Amino acid sequence: MFTRFRSMPLAAMAVLLGCALTTTAPVAAQDKPKKEKKKKEEAKGGGISVSKAFMPAAKKLEDAGKAKDAAAMQAALAEGQSTATTPDDKYLVGFYQLQLGLLNKDQGLQAQGLDAMLESGKTPAESVAVYNFFSGNFAYGAKDYPKAIQRLEAAKAAGSTETSLPAMLMDSYLSAGQIDKGWEIAKAGIDAARAAGTRPSEELYVRPAQAFQKANRTNEMLDVLAMRVQDYPTPATWRNTLYIVLQQAAGDKDLTLDILRLMKATNSMLQRPEYLEYSALAVEAGFPGEVVGVIKHGQKAGVIPAKDPHFDKILESQEPRAAADASAVAADAGKPATLANPKAARATGDALVGNGEPAKAIPLYEAALKAAPTDGLVQYRLGVAQALAGQADAAAASFAKVQGNRQRLAQLWAIHAKAGAAPAAAAAPAPTTGS
Repeated sequence: MFTRFRSMPLAAMAVLLGCALTTTAPVAAQDKPKKEKKKKEEAKGGGISVSKAFMPAAKKLEDAGKAKDAAAMQAALAEGQSTATTPDDKYLVGFYQLQLGLLNKDQGLQAQGLDAMLESGKTPAESVAVYNFFSGNFAYGAKDYPKAIQRLEAAKAAGSTETSLPAMLMDSYLSAGQIDKGWEIAKAGIDAARAAGTRPSEELYVRPAQAFQKANRTNEMLDVLAMRVQDYPTPATWRNTLYIVLQQAAGDKDLTLDILRLMKATNSMLQRPEYLEYSALAVEAGFPGEVVGVIKHGQKAGVIPAKDPHFDKILESQEPRAAADASAVAADAGKPATLANPKAARATGDALVGNGEPAKAIPLYEAALKAAPTDGLVQYRLGVAQALAGQADAAAASFAKVQGNRQRLAQLWAIHAKAGAAPAAAAAPAPTTGS
């Protein structure tokens, strides 16, 4: 589940900003410096040159800062805000607003201070990244996404290395309705993590997928979710993805059965209704061996109780048929007439896969495909048989040729086949519902 990116803890933020303050603390009003010293400092780009009108407030601010006297600093700021006229003056006001915000743990005042410093144009180069990042962080927390984008992009351009910046910037774009830009940032983060040999943060998938779903851009959402199951091939992520694919099946029983088969292969059938639907469709399609197999799978997973009147009745009728069917299918598989008949070859291959013998189905599908090279269903079923038989590379090649309404399913099967040298871990079943 997506958790909104949180602002950095106050203590950590104070440490980081405190370090920045230490390294960039302006030389505030002292006794009036000599003009030559002042010119040298300005030439070097160091120090702050305050206006004459601001000088009294600047001295009070400096003294209050050294003493960490919040009350005195607040009074000096009130005075200074009315006399600050130059960029240097305004930078110094912002500096002490930030300082006071840190002392009082007031993020609103910290945000004001950062804005004042950044907008003054006097922020030292070494602090541009950190100040922009925290300004963006505050804006993000306030749901001011346009400002968050502006500041976070500036922090990124200045070389910020904050680990939370990409995700926060991505979410700012998504929340501002700029979905494609948000996904662009997320995908760059995914590619970078994969290139580094690490697993990308799951939020880089979840948030864009949510945004695409909200915008009714289902194909793009499924593209994102397909990438997600590559890095997070858990029963839960497979279930989430395949449920959306199921919704698109729109009453196509044959396609629905194929989707449920992939759910079974990925151990993502976690509730009783899924087994009810799968078994009913397999009974209707005439695959008794597959019916028995899926019910046994549900019992082993703990979703179907060992004693269940509904499923016990199905087993009572289908187990005898499964035994007889297995013998007939085995006999048909070896007949030249079966191989010569594309329809019979496919049907026999389907039965073999349902009976748990995918390797024996492969030559039958290949024979059917040779007779009808453009048959997308046979191409798809060949890929499934190859995947279940452990032939991942051959399966990927077969799935790459699938077009039409099973193209997405073929893509997902290819992902599972690639990762499927080791079977998916079984997940704890969800609470069961009535039949």
